[in-house]
Amino acid sequence: MPEQRSGVVSVVLVNFRGTNDTLSAIEHLGRIDWPADRLEIIVVENASGDDSAERIRREAPGVRLIESSENLGFAGGCNLGVAASSGEYVAFLNNDARPDAAWISAAVRRFEQSARVGAVASRVLDWDGEKVDYIGSAMTWFGQGYKPLTAQPVPTTPDRTKDVLFGTGSAMFVRRSVYDQLGGFDERYFMFFEDVDLGWRLNLLGHRFVYEPDSLAFHKHHASMSSFGAFKESYLLERNALYTMFKNLGDEALDDLLPATLALTVRRGVAKGGLDSASFDLRAGASNDPTMEISKETVAAVYAIDQFVENLPGLVEAREAVQASRVVSDSRIWALFGETDAPSYTDEHYLEGYDKLANAFPVTESPAVTRVLIVTGDPLGAKMAGPAIRAWSMAEALAKDNLVTLVSLAGVEPMSAPFEIAHVRPGDDRAMKRFEQETDVVVFQGLAMALFDSLRTTDKIVVADIYDPMHLEQLEQGRELGAAQWDKQVLDATDVLNEQLERGDFFLCASERQRHFYLGQLAALGRINPANYADDPDLERLIAVVPFGLSEQPPVHERSVLKGVLPGIGADDKVLLWSGGLYNWFDPTSLIRAVAKVSETHDDVRLFFQGTKHPHPGVPEMGIVAQSRALASELGVLGRSVFFNDSWVDYADRQNYLTEADAGVSTHFAHVETTFSFRTRILDYLWAGLPMVVTEGDHFAQLVAEEKLGVVVPSGDVDALAAALETVLFDEKFIRAAKRNVQRVRERYFWGTVLEPLTAFAADPRHAADLVARGVVSGGSPARRTTRRRKKHGLRHDVGLFFHYLQNGGPKVVVTKVRSRLGRR
Repeated sequence: MPEQRSGVVSVVLVNFRGTNDTLSAIEHLGRIDWPADRLEIIVVENASGDDSAERIRREAPGVRLIESSENLGFAGGCNLGVAASSGEYVAFLNNDARPDAAWISAAVRRFEQSARVGAVASRVLDWDGEKVDYIGSAMTWFGQGYKPLTAQPVPTTPDRTKDVLFGTGSAMFVRRSVYDQLGGFDERYFMFFEDVDLGWRLNLLGHRFVYEPDSLAFHKHHASMSSFGAFKESYLLERNALYTMFKNLGDEALDDLLPATLALTVRRGVAKGGLDSASFDLRAGASNDPTMEISKETVAAVYAIDQFVENLPGLVEAREAVQASRVVSDSRIWALFGETDAPSYTDEHYLEGYDKLANAFPVTESPAVTRVLIVTGDPLGAKMAGPAIRAWSMAEALAKDNLVTLVSLAGVEPMSAPFEIAHVRPGDDRAMKRFEQETDVVVFQGLAMALFDSLRTTDKIVVADIYDPMHLEQLEQGRELGAAQWDKQVLDATDVLNEQLERGDFFLCASERQRHFYLGQLAALGRINPANYADDPDLERLIAVVPFGLSEQPPVHERSVLKGVLPGIGADDKVLLWSGGLYNWFDPTSLIRAVAKVSETHDDVRLFFQGTKHPHPGVPEMGIVAQSRALASELGVLGRSVFFNDSWVDYADRQNYLTEADAGVSTHFAHVETTFSFRTRILDYLWAGLPMVVTEGDHFAQLVAEEKLGVVVPSGDVDALAAALETVLFDEKFIRAAKRNVQRVRERYFWGTVLEPLTAFAADPRHAADLVARGVVSGGSPARRTTRRRKKHGLRHDVGLFFHYLQNGGPKVVVTKVRSRLGRR
C-alpha cells in the first residue's frame, strides 16, 4: 500500500467498456482548479474484455492504471483503486461524469473545517446542468436509498450545505482514514446502494457526511443496465436494500421493519409481474399445471430474498461489527432519512398492500428522539471564545443521539454543523419562545434565563450550565467601577444565579471545587431536600462535574504564524504562549517582568499574548491590556521579548500558535475567584502537549503540581516565575518528563469523556424530584413518537407533495411534477 500524502486527493475512476467516457473524464480532471502535485488519478480497468487498458495507457500516460482480472463491480473496483492510492482524501467520479473547476477545492475546504467531516457529497447535475442528479439523499423505511428531485429541473431556491445520510458514488469524497476504518465499500453489493451503505455506516461511527453544493459535477446518465435486463437491476436493488437494512438498523428498528420489508418485497414483485396471488386459492379454479409463465421481475424479488438468506452468515458477522462500533442512535440517524413513507412504485395493487403493511406495522413511526435547545450568549463563528466553544462541543456531542438546535444571542456566521444553528437577539422573546415550544430539554449558560420570559417560565426540562461562577467573577471585574456599581453588579449576578439554581432540573459545573461551592448555594436555597436525596444520595442527578474539554484529534501545524513570521520572533526562538484573552483578574505584569529578567541571559525568549480583543462585541478591552503594554514598553521588551496580538485568533487557527509554542503560561492573582475558576487556556496546553508555568491556587494548578505537568509558582513572585520559565524552556530532562505526563493526563479531558454526565442525562431526561413534588413542573417524560399514520397517496398526499416540492425545488419543479402526474393519467 502506498504511503499516504497529506493534502493529496486521489480520484478513482472505474472503467468498464466506457473508455471514451473515461478518457474524457481524465481530460476534464486535467483542467480542474487544483494543484497538479496534489492530484492523483487512478483508473481501475474492470475487466472490460477489450482494448480499454491499452488505450488508457497510451492516451492518458499520467494516470495510474490498475487492471483487474475480473469484473469486480463498482464496489470492488473502487476498493481496488483506493488500495493503490496515496491521498489523504479519496474521490470517486463516474467515468461518464465531468467535474466543475472547483469540484475538489470546495470539498477539501469542507473537510478542513472540521475533523468530524468524514465524507463530502458533491452536487451532481445532468450533463447540460439543467436537471438534478443529486442534491441530497433520502431513505425509505424498507431500505431503499433514493435521491429526491432526481431528473427534475434544478431548484430555483438557494442550495445550502447540510448533513446527509449518503452521497452518490458518481461524485463524492471520503477522508482516507475514515474509508479505511469502514473497510471501504461492501463488495457483496457489486453495484447499487453500496454508496448508501457506506454513508450509513459512516454516520453510525459519528462521522459527518456533508453535502457541499459548491463541489459540482455533471453526469451523463447512461442506462448502464438496459442491455442486461431491467429485472437484474430490480434483483440487485431488492437484495442490496435488505443487506443495508440488516447490517445497519439497531435491534428494535430491525425487529419492527424487517418483517414488513420482506412482505413488501414480495408484494412489489407480484405487482410488477401483473400477477394475482389469489389465483392459487382452491376456490379460484386455476390451472392444475405444475408450471406457469411469470415475469422475471417477479422472480427477481423472490431471488433477492433467497440471496439474502444465502448470505446471512456473512451479514450477521458484518452486522455484529457495525452494531458493536456504532456511536450514533437510530433516532438520530432517522433524522437524515428524509421522507421515509415513500412507496417508490405506483401500481394500485402494490399501493394497497403498502398501506396495509404500513398500518399493521410501526414502519413509518420515527424513533423516539429528544429535542435539545442549547443557548449561548457568545457569537458562533471562526473566532469563538470559551462559552461558544463549550456550547458548540455540547451540541456536537448531543447531536449524535438527539435533535439539537444551538442558539447564539450574539450573532452567527455561516458554519456547517450536524445540528441547527440560529441567532436570537437578547430580549426577542417571541423568537425564543418558538424554539422553547419545539424542544424537550433546554441547556443554557450565562444570562439566558434572565433575558427571556419563555425560558424563565418554561415547563420543559432545564439544564443550567453554571461552570462560570459569575458572581465571584464580578468581585474582580467590577472592582474599578466604584463601590455602588461594584456592589450592584455582584448582587445582580448573584440574583441571576439564584434564579437558575431555584428552577433548574440539572446543573453542570466545571470542577469538584465548584460542585462543593454550588452545593452550599443550593442548600441555602432549599434545593438539598428529601425529594432530591431519596433516590440520589450523592446528588449526581442534580449537579454533575462537566469541565471544559479538548478534541481527541491532536493539533496540526498547517502554517507558520509566529516563528520566522511575526517581526521580532525568529525561527529558533523559544516561545511562551498566553492562550486566550487578557482580563483584569489575571496577572500578566508579573509575567512580563519575569520574561524581561530571563531575557537578560537568554536573548531568544519570546512571550506572545494571543487574545486582547474578545470576539463578543459586548466585551470591551479591559484595562489590564493597556497596563501590560505600557509595562512592556517601560521595561524595553515590547516588540522585542513581549508581543501582543491585536485581536483574537480564529478558533480553527489556534492550533498553529500552539504547535509553534515551547511552553504555555497562565498567571493570576490570589483571591476567591481564582479558587473556583477553571482556566480553559490550560486545556489548550494539554491539547498541544506543552509544559506549562501556572500560578498556584486554582483547579489546574493543583493538577499541574500533582501530575508534574510543569511548574507552579506563588502569586506575584517574579523571581519564582523567572526560574520556572528557565526550567520549562531550557531543562531538557524536565521538558521531556512534563510532555510525557501531559500526554497521559490530557485523555481525561477529551470532550467525549467530560460530557458523559450531560449525554447520559439527555438519554433519560427528567424533571428534578423536588420541583415535581412542589408542583413547579409536571412529572413524566415528553412523548416524542408518532403513533398514527395517514395514507400517503391520494389527495392528501398530493397536497403534501405540492408544498414539499415548492419548498425544496421551487415553482419550476412543481409545474414539472404536475405535468408528469397528468401525463400518467
